[in-house]
Amino acid sequence: MTAAKAEERFSGLGVSEGIRVGNAFVYKPFKPEAIQDNKSEDTQRELERLEQAKEHCQTELGLLVERASATLGEEKATILKGQISFLSDPAFYPPMQKLIQNEHWTAETAAKRTIEQVAGLFDAMASEYMRERAADIRDVGARLISHIVGYQGAQLADIREQVIIVADDLTPSDTVQLDKQFVLGFVTRIGGKTSHTAILASSLGIAAVVGAGSAIEGISHGDELVIDGSTGQCVQHPQADTKAHYAVCQAEEAAERERLLTVAELPAVTKDGFSVELAANIGTPQEAIGLLDKGAEAVGLYRTEFLFMGAQQMPSEDEQYAAYREVAETMQGHAVVIRTLDIGGDKELPYLDLPAEMNPFLGYRAIRLCLDRRELLLTQLRAIIRAGAYGTVKIMFPMISGMEEWRAAKALYEEARSQLVAEGASVPPAMEVGVMIEVPSAALIADRLAREVDFFSIGTNDLVQYTVAVDRMNEKVAYLYDYFHPAVIELIRTVIDAAARHGKWTGMCGSMAGDPLASPLLLGLGLGEWSMSAASLPRVKQTIRQLDRSACVELAQRLLELDTAAEVRAALEHFQNGSTNR
Repeated sequence: MTAAKAEERFSGLGVSEGIRVGNAFVYKPFKPEAIQDNKSEDTQRELERLEQAKEHCQTELGLLVERASATLGEEKATILKGQISFLSDPAFYPPMQKLIQNEHWTAETAAKRTIEQVAGLFDAMASEYMRERAADIRDVGARLISHIVGYQGAQLADIREQVIIVADDLTPSDTVQLDKQFVLGFVTRIGGKTSHTAILASSLGIAAVVGAGSAIEGISHGDELVIDGSTGQCVQHPQADTKAHYAVCQAEEAAERERLLTVAELPAVTKDGFSVELAANIGTPQEAIGLLDKGAEAVGLYRTEFLFMGAQQMPSEDEQYAAYREVAETMQGHAVVIRTLDIGGDKELPYLDLPAEMNPFLGYRAIRLCLDRRELLLTQLRAIIRAGAYGTVKIMFPMISGMEEWRAAKALYEEARSQLVAEGASVPPAMEVGVMIEVPSAALIADRLAREVDFFSIGTNDLVQYTVAVDRMNEKVAYLYDYFHPAVIELIRTVIDAAARHGKWTGMCGSMAGDPLASPLLLGLGLGEWSMSAASLPRVKQTIRQLDRSACVELAQRLLELDTAAEVRAALEHFQNGSTNR
């Protein structure tokens, strides 16, 4: 009789929630680095092998794009479209041909050498976004080389039993092959919360833990596993009491999901009758579909940069207009706040030829770039204004740091509107035009801005980064990144109060709005519109419905007097526990 194996516990980063119990499927994909460098005098044959592999790749990726578009939406499919474009890129495919012709390398060696050279260039870039593209290049490169050598290994798309995948990493094209019917979840050795794999796992609704490190090396095919995609906790060879514990947790999780489904249809009103507007953040027209059924009352942030990032050249006015109009019509008269192009920092457009910068988050980005390239912003504003005739569309300028930028941006809006009126185009009689508060300088002069803007939307992700002077991508200082920092709370209060004095409304579209722990504080400070991911809406709505606004006002005043983020967090946890138990 085989002795029971000892239970092992390890942890990583939970990036897609859900508790799952199942057997491990240890995935070991094709490794191009294992290919030995070889030469061949038959250059014509090697060129033909390379070309045939490229054609196979394009066909295969094309099918994956169709699948991703149908199941995940166009935004996620652009990740794979980008890989198809790499196969035709002058810096990617032709150098492989030259290595075959000039140096007589085999097709697989030429491909391997070129891929590592190109990926290495991206690895060295300052931008986090561009560094993540190195993974995409290696992904498509591995696919190309596997076709060259005729690799016949197991494919994720072939899984036909319920498993938890264990792997060093999962590439974007790996992830879109996962079938929710059979793949309960996955755990990887490396990875971060902002990786494409994490984003796609969340979109698919597959529980996921990444960055678990060397602990996964001891997992064998078929081992029983428990993973918690919320906490990042994992258990190998769970014993009976552990499985019983997680069975209870799964039942509670399922019951909570059912409760939240019923909450989606209810208004976001506190127990003492105070109403707030709950809105959703989106990046594509597809994401607007079904939002009203999920409990969203508006789109509080339409990130237009995804339309630009998914294109090979600058989208035309008509292309932009079609996308914005689709969202406006989908929302059936409910408000849609469209943010003008927020590119730069960690988001780059190859066709814009942006200069390399030492500090891209503090540099040539968002409104700064758009005011410098007036035609780019003017074209976008024309498209948004035209779309405004088909719904309740509002315009929001990002990264405003002072009155000069606001007035220059507003002047371009007026110019775009005047052009359209002169051309006889259909335009709405009036549109609200506001700004994002992401820069501390804008928060500090909020009273002046509030005299001229129609609304504020607080972007806490950048506001925290700039206020506390912390790069949230830097693991050495990430602990300082906290929207409960007293300075951040003070700035939020300043902005909300300034808007109220001038009869204007304030929203929030950063991650703080989607955190139920922050709900009592934001209610107490007087936040009127809260915008978040669609998945966060039911939980935040449920929290709001359990609160008394009058008690939250008193709480907020006490929290403003605390000295540290830890004290604020502890006070909120204590308050919420009391509210839930009453």
